[in-house]
Amino acid sequence: MRDRPLIQTAIPKRRYQIGEFSASLLGEIDSSDNRSYHYILAFVQRGQTQPVLYVCAEQSPVDRAAEGRYQLRMISEGLSEVLDVADRWGDLDTFSDQALKLGSQALGLQREQIVRLM
Repeated sequence: MRDRPLIQTAIPKRRYQIGEFSASLLGEIDSSDNRSYHYILAFVQRGQTQPVLYVCAEQSPVDRAAEGRYQLRMISEGLSEVLDVADRWGDLDTFSDQALKLGSQALGLQREQIVRLM
């Protein structure tokens, strides 16, 4: 995965179970790549150790800051795309709701129940 976040340290904020996937919502992220992450929701399939999908709230670059302070980006094996730019992605509840929806759709888990574990 070419645009995988290179996380050095992060604080788990929430954990979820969605079918055969676990999802960890991270905050206070220090990474070694060139992005400044506010939140990351990482989806890991049961039995695997590496996430297969990330939904990220990143600081917007200076040239897009007028549109909003945060970019909502989805990253998977064949995708790294900014889906929206808005201030609202800086809110934990707003971000987590949208990130869970996007991840569930991308992984075909729309019919699975989302269980908050933490």
